[in-house]
Amino acid sequence: MLAIVHSRASIGVSAPEVTVEVHLSGGLPALSIVGLPETGVRESKDRVRSALLNAGFEFPARRITINLAPADLPKEGGRFDLPIALGILAASGQIPPDSLKALEFMGELSLDGALRPLKGVLPAVLAAREAGRSLLIPQANADEAALASQGDVLAASHILTVCEHLNGRAKLVPVPKPPADARLAAGAEAAADLADVRGQQVPRRALEVAAAGGHNLLFFGPPGTGKSMLASRLPGILPALDDASAMEVASVHSVAGQPLQSGGWRQPPFRSPHHTASAVALVGGGSSPRPGEISLAHRGVLFLDELPEFERRVLEVLREPMETGEIAISRAARQVTFPARFQVVAAMNPCPCGYSGHPNIECQCTPSQVMRYRSKISGPLLDRFDLHVEVPVQAGEVLLRHGETGESSASVRARVLDARNLQRKRGCLNASLAGKALDQACRIDAASEKLLAHAMERLGLSARALHRILRVARTLADLDGQATVSKPHLIEALGYRQLDRQQDQGALVSA
Repeated sequence: MLAIVHSRASIGVSAPEVTVEVHLSGGLPALSIVGLPETGVRESKDRVRSALLNAGFEFPARRITINLAPADLPKEGGRFDLPIALGILAASGQIPPDSLKALEFMGELSLDGALRPLKGVLPAVLAAREAGRSLLIPQANADEAALASQGDVLAASHILTVCEHLNGRAKLVPVPKPPADARLAAGAEAAADLADVRGQQVPRRALEVAAAGGHNLLFFGPPGTGKSMLASRLPGILPALDDASAMEVASVHSVAGQPLQSGGWRQPPFRSPHHTASAVALVGGGSSPRPGEISLAHRGVLFLDELPEFERRVLEVLREPMETGEIAISRAARQVTFPARFQVVAAMNPCPCGYSGHPNIECQCTPSQVMRYRSKISGPLLDRFDLHVEVPVQAGEVLLRHGETGESSASVRARVLDARNLQRKRGCLNASLAGKALDQACRIDAASEKLLAHAMERLGLSARALHRILRVARTLADLDGQATVSKPHLIEALGYRQLDRQQDQGALVSA
């Protein structure tokens, strides 16, 4: 007897189809699994045997051959336990084989037949729908799968429940999609409010510009001036993700074993890895590649506090994904590409002791110590920050004003949304403008060209830095509702390049 069950593997954020073929033949009782199974899959034969016996089914005393096709696709984990068990039951006549044709199955079995949760369910839901089949998953994954459900996702907690459904005795109800108001709830309203920040008008303005155009932002200043506080307010002024982007984000988190909940799932992610994080933790990897922090920050914000404290090698691996929006992880057996279109916000002190330029506290660092500290950030990496903004020390009377708050995140978010609507008409956010699109969107007059040429010469700006200044100026014009970039926009954009590396001196200088 031969039974065929459809399932899904997990490779990056994709879910390629796997056909589980179960054949029962005469001979001494044995069970073999072929088709490039890894250790977790090979061990499934013991889990499946115990689960079927404990659930009251007969385990056939026949020679059982299980083929996981295609044979050249690596299979790992316990996700094939349920399809293997159902294949054995169908091949031995304990469930009708025809009931398996319109469904795909995923689930790890416990020894008593209960279904355990899996990683990477969301990509499998989308892939099964594209193939024209429904997907049956463990009950513990139902909330996650509901984000993509269109009445084609079933959930069960035990193999007995699955078999009752397949035998037609107790049909499972499709997992419902959460209502629209629940999908929008607990979003930006739950984020920290920008009204909590007192003073710091220039950094607040820079934060708004970064949110409006998707620009990378670097804050620098003495300890305790509010750099981290400002950065944590960025998610609250970002617009909610559309359904397609939210599904991309949810799929990455699903693969990483960090599924999003239905409430607030359209809020852009905010990731803040510690400065001791390794390169693999940041970009992803491992023998079986998993997404790193930059992929978990996809469509959101990656906050790097104490930027010079990160290892320079770790920081340099960020350069390519900051430009391309994806990261390709190559291993001997496979290559996996994860999305990584993130916005970087970083914070740093001006020197090792932190008090260089402080109005009241004297810096204890020597010039060579300051140079070594700042040189941890390479010129090419610094170029990839559109805005370099100082966060100065605030006077005591500013911080102690009672009853006086700054502008709220909601009002700033409204302006950001208006500016982004203008950018959508051009096809992309200003931070992604390139080539002809950049030339058309950022046309400037002769006086402005002369201003930029002088700034390039004086500050030692690279061509990349020049393009980023133009993109920031375009965002400033969008915030003002202007169709063209004017000289005041360029002057303000240049003012946000407060740290730039002079090529001949090899040091960071103030603009």
